[in-house]
Amino acid sequence: MEEKLIILDFGSQYTQLIARRVRELNVYCEIHPYNADVAIDDSVIGVILSGSPCSVRDADHPEPQLDALNLTVPVLGICYGAQWLATMFGGQVEASKHREYGRANLVTINESPLTAGIAAGSQVWMSHGDTITQKPEGVEILASTDSVEVAAYRITAKDIYAIQFHPEVTHSTDGKALLSNFVRNICGAHSTWTPAHFIETTLEEIREKVGEERVILGLSGGVDSSVAAMLIHKAIGKQLYCIFVNNGLLRKDEYDSVLESYQSLGLNVRGVDATDLFLDELEGVTDPETKRKIIGRLFIDVFDKAAHEVEDVKWLAQGTIYPDVIESVSVNGPSATIKSHHNVGGLPEKMNLRLLEPLNTLFKDEVRTIGKEAGVPDAILQRHPFPGPGLAIRIIGDITRDKVRILQEADAIFINGLKTSGFYDDVWQAGAIFLPVQSVGVMGDERTYENVICLRAVTSLDGMTADWVDLPHHFLADVSNKIINTIKGINRVVYDISSKPPATIEWE
Repeated sequence: MEEKLIILDFGSQYTQLIARRVRELNVYCEIHPYNADVAIDDSVIGVILSGSPCSVRDADHPEPQLDALNLTVPVLGICYGAQWLATMFGGQVEASKHREYGRANLVTINESPLTAGIAAGSQVWMSHGDTITQKPEGVEILASTDSVEVAAYRITAKDIYAIQFHPEVTHSTDGKALLSNFVRNICGAHSTWTPAHFIETTLEEIREKVGEERVILGLSGGVDSSVAAMLIHKAIGKQLYCIFVNNGLLRKDEYDSVLESYQSLGLNVRGVDATDLFLDELEGVTDPETKRKIIGRLFIDVFDKAAHEVEDVKWLAQGTIYPDVIESVSVNGPSATIKSHHNVGGLPEKMNLRLLEPLNTLFKDEVRTIGKEAGVPDAILQRHPFPGPGLAIRIIGDITRDKVRILQEADAIFINGLKTSGFYDDVWQAGAIFLPVQSVGVMGDERTYENVICLRAVTSLDGMTADWVDLPHHFLADVSNKIINTIKGINRVVYDISSKPPATIEWE
C-alpha cells in the first residue's frame, strides 16, 4: 500500500506549498478541506494541519473532522493548526499585542526530533495575529522568538508537534530541514515516491482499470494532455484514440505544427478543424464566463461527434492536474473557486464514459518531470501553459476574426522573440492580450486611432502564485517596434507588471 501524508487545508495561502515541499522529499501527500471526513487508514503515516486566515477565537472557527486526542499517527500543526491543537489540549490563545508578519529568528531551540540539526538564530517566516499565551499541560516548548515564547512545541504524551511559523516558504531558512525531520524521522516515510515509481504504478493502474477497452482523449497541445496521452499510450498502445480540436483560438500555425508533432510520437491522433463553428458563435460575446461556457459547450459537441466515430469507447481520458482539482473544490474558506476550469466536468456526463485522469495528483512541474522520465520531447514539455479557452480570454471584450488574427500575429512576435533571445525557458507563461481600448498615435505624417496590445510574462511553479518577469527594456522595445510596424491596427504596446495575487495570470 502506497504510504501517504494527509494535509488538512484551513484556507491558508501556503497550503499548496506545504504539499510541494513534502513531495520534494519524495513522499506522496494529499490536500483535503479541513471539514472533509478523511479516513486515517494504514496507508496514512502522518497529518499536517495548515494555517488559516481565521482565528481559533472566532465563534465559528474551522474545526477539522479529526480526533486529535486519539489519533495514532504523528501530527504537525502549522500556525492556525498549532493554535487549534493548543486549544484542543487545554491551552489558551489570545490576540497578539503586536501582530507578527514577516521574518523572525528562533532565539532559543531545544533539541527534539523536530528541531534536530537546526541552530538558534534560524530565520523563520511568521504570519499570525494570535499567540499561544498559555501552553497546555504536558507540553514541551521546542523553540521561541524574541516576542513569541511558544514558537514551536511538542505534546510529550503523543507524536504531536506544532509550530507558529511557516516552514514551507523559502524565507524560513531551515524550513525544509524541519519538514524532513517530521516526514522522514517522525512519520518514518521511506521516500519512495519518485518519477520512475509514479510511472510504473500509473501504468499498472491504467492497464488494470482499462483492460482491453478503448480510451478517447482530447489533446490540447499543452503539457498536461500530452503527458497524459503518452502515459496512456505506453500502457495500452493503440487502444487510445486522441482528438485534437482546432477552435480557431490557438496560437498562430499551432494546429498544424502540434498535430504533426503528435503523429511523429506514434500517437493515434485525429485533427478536427472547427474554427468557423467557434468563431461564429463567439462573435460579439464580451462576458468572460460566457466565452468559457460557449467554448466548453462547443468543444464537448465537437469532441462528442468525433468520439462517436470511434466504436466501443468506454473511457474518457483528461489531462486534469492537481491545481485544477483543488481550485474546482469550494468549501467554506479553503480553495475558493476563482473561475471555471476547462477540463473539469462536462464531458463525462454527456458521453456516459468512465473517467481516466492519470495526472490528477500532480502539480505542473511534477507533470513535466514525469513527462521527461516517460520520454516526452522537450519541445512539448517546455511549452508554456496555454488557457483552455485560448485567445478568447486574451481578447478583452467582443471577439471578431480580425481581432483573433491581430492577436495571433502579435503573440507570435512576442513568443518567437522570447525564444530567439533566450528568455523563453526563464518564463513560465507568456502571451499577448488585445485590450478593448484605442489610443491616438502618429505614423508618418498621419494621425492614427488604433488598438493596444498588452504583453504579459510571469514566473511561477504551478500557477497558484506568479511574479511578473523583469524583461530587459531593449527586448521589450524591439518587440513593441516589430508589433507596431508589422501589424496593421496596432499603434501602442504596454507591459503588464502585476503579480498573482492580487492579479491573476490571465486577464479574463
